Amino acid sequence: MKKTSLIIAFLTLSFLTACQNTTQEGAVEETSEAPLASSTQIVELNDGDTYDLESSFVEKELNGSLYKMLAYNGSIPGPTLKVKQGSTVTINFTNNTEIETTLHSHGVRLDNAFDGVPDVTQEAIQPGETFTYSVRFDDSGVFWYHPHLREDYAQDMGLYGNYIIVADEEDWSPVNREETLMVDDILMQGNELASYSFDEVTHTLMGRFGNTMLVNGSTDYGLTAKKGEVIRFYITNAANTRVFNLSIPGAQMKLVGADNGLYEHDEWADEVLLGPSERAIVEVMFAESGDFSLVHKTPDRTYTLADFQVSDEELSESYATDFNTLKTHQSTIASIDPYRSSFESYIDKFLSIDLDMKGMGGSHSMHGGMMMDDSEMGMMNDGEPIEWEDTMSMMNSTSNTDTLEWQLLDEDTEKTNMDIDDWNFKEGDLVKIQVANPDDTTHPMQHPIHIHGQRFLILSVDGVKSDNLVWKDTVLIPSGSTVELLVEMSNPGEWMLHCHIPEHLESGMMMPFKVSSL
Repeated sequence: MKKTSLIIAFLTLSFLTACQNTTQEGAVEETSEAPLASSTQIVELNDGDTYDLESSFVEKELNGSLYKMLAYNGSIPGPTLKVKQGSTVTINFTNNTEIETTLHSHGVRLDNAFDGVPDVTQEAIQPGETFTYSVRFDDSGVFWYHPHLREDYAQDMGLYGNYIIVADEEDWSPVNREETLMVDDILMQGNELASYSFDEVTHTLMGRFGNTMLVNGSTDYGLTAKKGEVIRFYITNAANTRVFNLSIPGAQMKLVGADNGLYEHDEWADEVLLGPSERAIVEVMFAESGDFSLVHKTPDRTYTLADFQVSDEELSESYATDFNTLKTHQSTIASIDPYRSSFESYIDKFLSIDLDMKGMGGSHSMHGGMMMDDSEMGMMNDGEPIEWEDTMSMMNSTSNTDTLEWQLLDEDTEKTNMDIDDWNFKEGDLVKIQVANPDDTTHPMQHPIHIHGQRFLILSVDGVKSDNLVWKDTVLIPSGSTVELLVEMSNPGEWMLHCHIPEHLESGMMMPFKVSSL
């Protein structure tokens, strides 16, 4: 039997077993009537402020119909919290849902006790309980918050929101206004939200791809602007699995920043690629009036995500000259300069990504003895380094944590995932990590790798050195690619490194590391 046929036969058996033994429950229990979701608010907080945040059920309109979903403070996305860099705020978070949860401040180098990882930094927050987080914002840029427990369900159903951290320095170009865009997708089956299982995590092969695109929680998001207006967009990919390739045809777009602040210098950009949980900061000038669209373009199709209507109304102030200047960001350069001597240092740690099909007698990949030829790999992934759509929907939907395990493999010790126990560092260490994503595994696909509590630089991709650096906390690694990261271990505590596809995280793709204080 051919190897691909063997895989399909195994997954078909998993499908039949799942149909017999697993009850697919609805997204939420039909209890009391939930309120209508409200619009997302921008909340400005000062150093020392306290803010009350809650998770709860809402009724959300999608494509003209109402669906019961989850929200922070009644909105999807939750409130955008705008805070000055260097500030510390207190968030009293209350869980008013029927599921246990936590609050993770993604990319924020906060104190370890408030990282929101269940059974590592805190106990899960039970329904009706409140947990108080102290959140310190050392870095400027765009960050976000979401649960770190069953994200495959809770985040997918609407629990996400942005932090916008305003820089201390005058290193940003002037713009007419700022807007936040959270791009997402959700899986619909007919006129209903696709169900979730509360007994186990499904879609663990590829992750849950949605078939309905959302911008700021809406299927029909729109924006009005004026001719010549320059808008700074803070964009976050909140999707479980989908990689977004974003552009605004007909408008000029400039890439200025990413996860943890500004690049060394601005770049003109026709499109911006964002893996799950990655962020981008772009400035866009609408030089002409008319109708424009935010689109997501793949090799096979183009999705229209949002519509922009640009009028001939006169601007009160023009920033065209500033926009047309590609700025060098001295603050970013200064923050990187102390570490440039380590760029050519030896690699400290080697990680690779693997997939263990548990029911087939062990790992079936380059590390487990089962190699797929090019034709077979193409059947699984169409030869693309990025998996743009769910190409195996039946097999994917029935795959679960009992049938497969995604793995992070420490190549020095051959330990995987939570068995990796020797990643111990000291505060102030610079650690060079190579992460390889082989394309000859059982199912090659992209993986967004997130490192908690620290920031890093992407030194190279496939041996090509980066020529425009920015501090990051998440890196998308396409199938067949290898990245080299320089991680600044600046924040003591017990932390996690994991794939940010929630279904992969739940199926094992996470590992611990420790940073000891001086």
